[in-house]
Amino acid sequence: MILVTGVSGALGGLILDGLSAVGGLEVVPGTRSGDGTTARRIDFDDPATLAEGFKGVDVLVFVSAGYAEDDVVLARHGAVADAAAAAGVRHVIYTSLAGSGDLMTIALAHRWTEARLAAAPFDVTVLRNGLYAEVPVGLAAASAESAATTGVFAAAFGVGRVSVVAREDLADVAVRVAAETQRDLAAGGRSRHTNKTYELEGVAAIGGHDIAEVLTNAVGRTVEYQTVSLSDTREALAGSGLDPYQIAHTISLFSNLNAGLLEAHDTDLTTLLPTEPRPVRDLITKAVQASGYQSKSVTTRS
Repeated sequence: MILVTGVSGALGGLILDGLSAVGGLEVVPGTRSGDGTTARRIDFDDPATLAEGFKGVDVLVFVSAGYAEDDVVLARHGAVADAAAAAGVRHVIYTSLAGSGDLMTIALAHRWTEARLAAAPFDVTVLRNGLYAEVPVGLAAASAESAATTGVFAAAFGVGRVSVVAREDLADVAVRVAAETQRDLAAGGRSRHTNKTYELEGVAAIGGHDIAEVLTNAVGRTVEYQTVSLSDTREALAGSGLDPYQIAHTISLFSNLNAGLLEAHDTDLTTLLPTEPRPVRDLITKAVQASGYQSKSVTTRS
């Protein structure tokens, strides 16, 4: 049996859908709001639910539980490791952070979790996921109307570029690894992915000028990239309603970007994906279109 945690989230939901479409697998969803019938209740903040929820599970697809202060994330992930060991889970597949993000503040909890899982009695595979394409995609979509009006795309990228990957590609890799692991265990052996750490960096790197170019094509006028200082970015984020830890992580991302540390040079993504990675520029274009903005130069037909 395979259990996927966090299925109400975007990545967990995609992994669940992908595994459910693979024949011959018993796949169980896990979520904080699980009712025990359609989904098991897996609440990382309530360890008692983990002991019951992991019963009978061979392969646990452990989607990281970020979006909190580090001490909260460490407590959650430690509880998962303890409960999986107690329940007799045979193999844990953990969605971590790519190596290019080692100096980002979000890396701490991921690297701690990797070490914690490595010390447990079950086998482990670490999927070091690259940064989601939603970073430049979201910025482009949010900036479309402003760019059309001002001809400027402003962001704290500096001259750096960030390697990003489509969330769907990361889900496809997780599906493959989980399905192959379950089949290897059912055949009486260990997974071919045991003790493997896969770097799933994106194959495309995007910078401020690249986003401006996509916006130029989308909005029907020339858009220039203009860098924004980290101080101005921090000030803007302070009034955004974000929690303090979210502001710290965001500034850390832009700091690493400015330093040129987020562009990857090697990846296992193309080896594990069944198809070519989804083009990031296409994702940005679609996001701009989905944002409701459309260039006046584009004609639509019913």
